[in-house]
Amino acid sequence: MRRILVALKRAIDFNVRVRVRPDGKGVVTDGVKMSTNPFDEIALEEALRIRERGGADEVVAISIGPDEAQQQLRNALAMGADRAILVRTDQAIEPPAIARLLLAFVERESPMLVILGKQAIDDDSNQTGQMLAALWQRPQATFASKLELTDSVARVTREVDAGLETIEVDLPAVVTTDLRLNEPRYIKLPDIMKAKKKPLDVTDLESLGVETASQLRIVSLESPPQRKKGVMVKDAAELVAALRQKGLI
Repeated sequence: MRRILVALKRAIDFNVRVRVRPDGKGVVTDGVKMSTNPFDEIALEEALRIRERGGADEVVAISIGPDEAQQQLRNALAMGADRAILVRTDQAIEPPAIARLLLAFVERESPMLVILGKQAIDDDSNQTGQMLAALWQRPQATFASKLELTDSVARVTREVDAGLETIEVDLPAVVTTDLRLNEPRYIKLPDIMKAKKKPLDVTDLESLGVETASQLRIVSLESPPQRKKGVMVKDAAELVAALRQKGLI
């Protein structure tokens, strides 16, 4: 079966203003709206479009997180994913461990393609896709803004510093998505109702036997300094004087 595995992360909604906890060890999440990481939602949309064009037979969504992440997986099923998998854990998992966990399911599901967002908007690590490709020992194409598949090759247009670059990688492969790849579809009420009947398997992290010990320790977090009010100047000379007074020139 031609299967696509899509990794989704539950993150603070991009419209929410993030606040640092009083102890400086993290950010406030209690009572905060959580959503699917936008880059991962784009990855799911692309997988669904590939299936709708006849390029795949099944789309499987997978997430690693608490029980509450079932909501994001249900949304994925409502968008059109065929089934979903939750690796249940309440601990924060770092990219190397996430890549190892995804590899366990890659070996189980044997997908022809793994798609995930190029980064998550909460930590901006931009590491998981690359690490998974290295562990899987398969090609990778990152920052995809266009994706075309044949029976054995993925042709990917990717955004780089100098502009656009088009590469071809053999399948199976890992692809990470950029914002300009597509615009995810809206979820309709009938699709939400249908999603309730689709399979969502829950697996406890401990049962997988994957090492997930943290390698990093957060020393402290602090909010950026409040932006100072700007001043109006009459001409260039006054602008130069103001900049000199601030020690900027």
